[in-house]
Amino acid sequence: MGLRNYSIYHLLQHNARTAGDAPAVITSGRTVSHRQFLDRVDQLAGGLAARGIAKGDRVCILAQNCLEYLDLYGACARTGAVACPVNWRLSASEVRGVIALADPQMLVVGAGHLAQLEGLDLSGLRLRALIGEASADGFIPFADLYHASLDDPADVQDDDPFVIVPTAAVAGLPRGAVLTHRNLMMSGYPLITALGLTAQDRHLAALPLFHITGLGLSLGMMLVGGANIVMEAFDPARASQWIDEHQATLMADFPPVLTMLLDARAKTGAQWPSLRHVVGLDAPDTIKRLYAETGAKFWTGFGQSETSGVVTLTRVDEKPGSAGRPVALARVRCVNEDDETTPTGQPGEITVQGPLVFAGYWRDPDATDYAFRNGWHHTGDVGRFDADGYLYYVGRKPEKELIKSGGENIYPAEVERAIRELPEVAAVCVIGVPHPKWGEAVKAVVELEPGQTLAVEQVGVAVAGRIAAYKKPQFVDFVDRLPRQDNGEIDREAVKAAHG
Repeated sequence: MGLRNYSIYHLLQHNARTAGDAPAVITSGRTVSHRQFLDRVDQLAGGLAARGIAKGDRVCILAQNCLEYLDLYGACARTGAVACPVNWRLSASEVRGVIALADPQMLVVGAGHLAQLEGLDLSGLRLRALIGEASADGFIPFADLYHASLDDPADVQDDDPFVIVPTAAVAGLPRGAVLTHRNLMMSGYPLITALGLTAQDRHLAALPLFHITGLGLSLGMMLVGGANIVMEAFDPARASQWIDEHQATLMADFPPVLTMLLDARAKTGAQWPSLRHVVGLDAPDTIKRLYAETGAKFWTGFGQSETSGVVTLTRVDEKPGSAGRPVALARVRCVNEDDETTPTGQPGEITVQGPLVFAGYWRDPDATDYAFRNGWHHTGDVGRFDADGYLYYVGRKPEKELIKSGGENIYPAEVERAIRELPEVAAVCVIGVPHPKWGEAVKAVVELEPGQTLAVEQVGVAVAGRIAAYKKPQFVDFVDRLPRQDNGEIDREAVKAAHG
């Protein structure tokens, strides 16, 4: 047993001892105490071990939020298995890509997502389990996995992998950010300190648990012995009522979640006296509305999956427009192409050091080495610091172009590749454009082959099934010729200027 064997499982043990009968997880019609939650985790870990799942094995989960999702995270922590959450909004082909990347020994699927496994060879899996009432060939009911407890937890070190979060490479193909137990436990402390979270706090887990924000805030609640209010599917009216019913104090937000919630609050008559904090990103007008209609405060920052969440944080009314100052557990600087710190006010690539930085990309040493050059994690994002030490987000480096729509990351290269498969298309450039509901929307600017025609609707229909629905272009412009640089490459900045 190593000297650093403190895992997320040991945190759950601590909560069972100190918080005992206090709520740990609240779902529709059910409340599970910290002691009961540990029992569920122990039983599930025993079932996994009995079926051969051991330390280092990857466990993919494709499901919507539920108690079983958190149980599985806990069981992975006890056995030393590595959880690999899969975005259920992906297309079947994209799901296949993520699962192939993880190379799992076990697959857990929600009953509503079996269709997304179409065409996937599951014969090499050691174990397949299904959450829900449905049945499927080769799958056992997830409920059957709960078994007698293990005699002893695995020897899990704090720097062992806990989760592989799929993200996208420059070329649009998935790659996995490996986060350790230490990464994720450390990531919760800046929020705990800044927001003053305690065991009395309750987190409305409306964002998906496959997302770093949903996972991170849920673990933050575990760190203080608080409760997670888990919504299986986001429904604005229901969520608004749950804030009152379950006395939620904290929630995360990406457009248009908060707008929909505030509208539902007005319709349902919910009051939200308990809500103190909203963490995330949103439009200034929406945040102003939150302040005008409730007593909650809005917090924002900068972070990514590779940094286990935020590495800068601020309350928006402290420095409007900024992403905040670096948190206590992160060193953050902006650098030029020579990795020299840029002067105050000058933009540069945002780089990070500290225990929040991920362990590397799963089975991709070249990408890891490139990201970690000169001892700093290079995020691919561009920002600048002001004289007071507040970070301002500027954008993405050209080679890591990114569109953020409704909390989802969309890489133009993925969308461009799908559109280029159409025989009528000669060239395409995909950009992000402002959108009042989603923050940004996907726009495709398409150059057709000579003599070819294509309707706007045909573009969306043609890419359906190749990429997730939320990645499909909401707007399409056709042009005679896309602007080019001297080297023949599409001039993306010129496209943005003309069509953004």
